[in-house]
Amino acid sequence: MKHVSKFTVGVVAWLGLGLAAATAFAQPFGMGPGMMRGMDHGAAAGGHGPMAGPAAMLTRQDEGSAADMGLVHDLLMNHTQIKRTVTNLPNGIKTVTESDDPTIAQTIKVHVASMVKRLGDGKEFNLFSKTIPVLFENRNKIRTTHETTANGSIVTQTSDDDKVVAALQAHAIEVSELARDGMAAMMRNMRAGMMARAAPR
Repeated sequence: MKHVSKFTVGVVAWLGLGLAAATAFAQPFGMGPGMMRGMDHGAAAGGHGPMAGPAAMLTRQDEGSAADMGLVHDLLMNHTQIKRTVTNLPNGIKTVTESDDPTIAQTIKVHVASMVKRLGDGKEFNLFSKTIPVLFENRNKIRTTHETTANGSIVTQTSDDDKVVAALQAHAIEVSELARDGMAAMMRNMRAGMMARAAPR
């Protein structure tokens, strides 16, 4: 009988769970509240559930999670029609995210407005991001201005804390990769998070 290490079993279990989650997410609104039940304790809350820490799918779920997940799904599936520029400022970032497609432009506006409100309210929404927990933990140190354009949104975020500035700039890179590569980028983030979780400590 072959010996299988606990580490190998852990990796297989995490990859299986992640692939199942990604498959569900690939369907329109596939990550509704029923499917996300039990995933609400994550890094920001100090939780230890299956999606806690860097591998967090949704660190906290609330009444708006399913709608926000649907918006993200639509943007990822239409990422080739998104134009995004990021300017690193000495104390933060300025991002411009737009689309020439009116429907996608509207989705961008709604999504950005929702994320800005979530940060202000402390209602974390996380798709396999290592930077979002840092931003939410330090949300009172972030100044955000948000304006809509004809084709999308402009967001400027600054902070006097160097660690927060670094997290803002790193998060902007994560979002740009999602806009550039769509679901492929999300899968990369998912795998990286899961491997980090499965690695021996």
